[in-house]
Amino acid sequence: MEFILTAEGLNKKYHHSKALNNFSLHIPKGSIYGFVGENGAGKTTFIRIICGLQAPASGSYTLYGVKNSEKEITKVRQRAGAVVESPSIYLDMTAINNLKHQYQILGLPSYDGIFELLQLVGLSNTGRKRAKNFSLGMRQRLGIAVALVGNPDFLILDEPTNGLDPQGIIEIRELILRLNRQRQITVLISSHNLDELSRLATHYGFIANGSIVKELTAKELEKSCRKCMILTVTNTEVLARILDSMSLEYNIVSDTAANVYGEIPVSELSLALAKDNCKILSIREQDETLESYYINLIGGGKYE
Repeated sequence: MEFILTAEGLNKKYHHSKALNNFSLHIPKGSIYGFVGENGAGKTTFIRIICGLQAPASGSYTLYGVKNSEKEITKVRQRAGAVVESPSIYLDMTAINNLKHQYQILGLPSYDGIFELLQLVGLSNTGRKRAKNFSLGMRQRLGIAVALVGNPDFLILDEPTNGLDPQGIIEIRELILRLNRQRQITVLISSHNLDELSRLATHYGFIANGSIVKELTAKELEKSCRKCMILTVTNTEVLARILDSMSLEYNIVSDTAANVYGEIPVSELSLALAKDNCKILSIREQDETLESYYINLIGGGKYE
């Protein structure tokens, strides 16, 4: 398998805190790589290192086959576009002038391709409207257009749907899919919106406390996400005790409800609960979500 980006044993400290701790990652060419982790897990630190905004304390990464210790790394970074933390746009400029400015920064000989970029991100009709008068979604799409100047084949997006309304989220999703499928651009997405990420990602990397906990494909995740039964009962304390005695995996979600995993002997469970004056009020089947998979992966649930 060919990888656009790999990292091996990266470490980064801020004062006494480890932002990255023996961090390793592998992003296949052509993938949409979902980078999943809570605030402070190290996602943005890693992205800033890859973009050349920070240097690791130790360890290495390889971009397009070039190690970060090699002189050529500065040149190959030009093949990657990024929107880190917030779009790099000038609010007093129009969309077209923002793109022209980026063309000048990169030293491109002409403005060929600007109109095509504006069409691609859905901003071809904004005319003289300044970016400060754009919606958040429009600003985010303009930021992505700026990142696409120079025709990169690797795009890094840090929380691209943060703060967007449902329509804005859909527009960003459709844009990312177009870039990946039509232009074969590999995309790294750091996102808190796990439901939305599950609609996009072909591969995942789960990070906690500065380290990658697990990497897997979307197909592998689908196989790993177990079905669960949502049980509503009159007493979850009794339910927990009975489930423990039956060696069943579960997660108590409220005073009256629990998610139970694996094959459940319903009749046996019902009889055991009845002996302790606990009734099953309802049973509903549900697939485990990306969010619950992540929470349980990092130890946030009853089971691992």
